[in-house]
Amino acid sequence: MRIDLDGLTRFCQQHSISCRTGTPMREYTTFRVGGNAAFSALPSSAEELNLLVRELRRIKADPVWFIGRGSNLLVSDNGLDGVVVFTWGLSELKRDGQLLIADAGVGMNALCRMAQSEGMTGLEFAYGIPGTVGGGVFMNAGAYGGEVRDVIEWAEYLDESGEVCRLAKEKLELSYRRSIFSAHPGWCILRAAFRLENGNKQLIGDKMTELMARRREKQPLEFASAGSTFKRPEGAFAGSLIEQCGLKGTRVGNAQVSEKHAGFIVNLGGATCAEINELIEKVQQTVQQQTGYWLEPEVRRLGD
Repeated sequence: MRIDLDGLTRFCQQHSISCRTGTPMREYTTFRVGGNAAFSALPSSAEELNLLVRELRRIKADPVWFIGRGSNLLVSDNGLDGVVVFTWGLSELKRDGQLLIADAGVGMNALCRMAQSEGMTGLEFAYGIPGTVGGGVFMNAGAYGGEVRDVIEWAEYLDESGEVCRLAKEKLELSYRRSIFSAHPGWCILRAAFRLENGNKQLIGDKMTELMARRREKQPLEFASAGSTFKRPEGAFAGSLIEQCGLKGTRVGNAQVSEKHAGFIVNLGGATCAEINELIEKVQQTVQQQTGYWLEPEVRRLGD
């Protein structure tokens, strides 16, 4: 990367955009691994984000990553030789009729709680999904039989030139853990609208409580992780295959296949990206040898 970091810092300061050099990415991912990013910025509004994206385009900054809460990321130990733009400063959340409209930085839990308080049903499945609306749309997040594509109405984003664009649900190419944004990492999700139905606040809250209890019972939430490590293969479940192969508890350094849920690889404390990657590959190879299934990682890798 050849970027005038001092110049970029001055630009951010002139426009009151929070920024930092040498950003330790382990502090900004739920896996708690990753080296330093050369530069990061945290715009607090869509307007600031637009200004920043236009400046990054003008100076030909490359690569640029747009990151929410880092809940589905595995960042290289060598860090990121580029610009990280955090979107969790975009936090507006409002109701418009039967739509909930949320900025990309709104947490999925906050979105669900807003729906419950408004007596709007349809998002209960998402309660407990870590991360933000932007990340949820990016990967068509889902759980307990529901997915973002079931309730989303439209999404707005900035394209590479900084223009605001909107795509209706039918144009978002939403499929299992994928969206049109997966193929366009240069686009930055700004906000999304979710169409919900009227429901009973008490029943909605009870369902949310039930699903959160199931998460706590079955998932290793006490350890750092990126959630489910592997996508569900057609005709099977990743966690069941891994457990069937006797891999529960398998370790590489301080990375471990969870003893609680084999679909999770967890950081016991101080694990490195290299250790996690080695464990992922060990699981993939063992499962393929014993079952014939190849497990595709759900976690998104950044850096080398």
